[in-house]
Amino acid sequence: MSTKIIYTAIILRPEYQERLQKLAPAYEFRHPENPLSEVELSQVEIMLGWDPEVGNQILALENHSLKWIQANSAGVDYLDLTELRKQGILLSNMSGIHAIPIAESVLAMLLARYRGIQASIRSQEKNEWLAFEHVPYDELNGKKMLIIGPGKIGQRLALIVQGLGVNVSGMSRSGRQLEHFDVGYSQETLQHYLGDFDIIVNILPLTNETHHYYNETFFNQVKPGASFINVGRGPSVDTNALIRALESQQLSFAGLDVFEEEPLADDSPLWQMENVLITPHISGLVRHFQKLVSEIYSENLKSYLATQDLARNQVDLTSGY
Repeated sequence: MSTKIIYTAIILRPEYQERLQKLAPAYEFRHPENPLSEVELSQVEIMLGWDPEVGNQILALENHSLKWIQANSAGVDYLDLTELRKQGILLSNMSGIHAIPIAESVLAMLLARYRGIQASIRSQEKNEWLAFEHVPYDELNGKKMLIIGPGKIGQRLALIVQGLGVNVSGMSRSGRQLEHFDVGYSQETLQHYLGDFDIIVNILPLTNETHHYYNETFFNQVKPGASFINVGRGPSVDTNALIRALESQQLSFAGLDVFEEEPLADDSPLWQMENVLITPHISGLVRHFQKLVSEIYSENLKSYLATQDLARNQVDLTSGY
């Protein structure tokens, strides 16, 4: 009988590796420091985390054993979902583990903008005391926020900012009402209300439908002087349209953690704009990442071995999330 292999794309700490091996004693575990031969590539049944070099080699084989990929991220737009669907491969993600850090990152961006923190940092770098009349300041209390993509991250953010007196609405495909949201809009109805919001936060996954969702038409419909935060996916925003909206003050502020091309080019106008706050794709960094990842690995591995199905975070390969 041929060897059955589980390939882990990250090297887990011993205690987490041992937990998985106890759950699947019939499988051989391999990782990047223990390379696979051509024959062994065809024997990989499960990939915990996505290693593009190994994964693409497996998918290109005429006969392989791959049945399930567990991504280490919430977004899975870097995978060929059409090919996975064609080959009948299960896919799951890490949805949920990034909710707290990303929500806190959005709050940090907004406080930097509304409480004069960003301007103060710039003055400190120049050894300048910024007189209060030159400090751009406002309050989050009473602002109206729209979260586009109100999943687990959006729900956590809504919970936090509601406590600060922010009125929170969400936009989803269905317009369903969710806990911590005052109002839920569908994509069709939102265009009639887009001009009502002081703050717009993008947490959409990247799909064919959401590519350049935030374009010139969108930005022209928002409330003049609104703030825009992007912690979703870079290509959902038309960068040139965003720059024009910032230059014209149609948007008064943008907090950007993700970009169409990463790293952001050093000649991008965004670097020099005083109404832009840039972070280098760090909003989703998670403390105790391996612990959280291994919990989802273990739960889904148990389910897969028992039923050939997944208990948590299975991705719809048609919708992309």
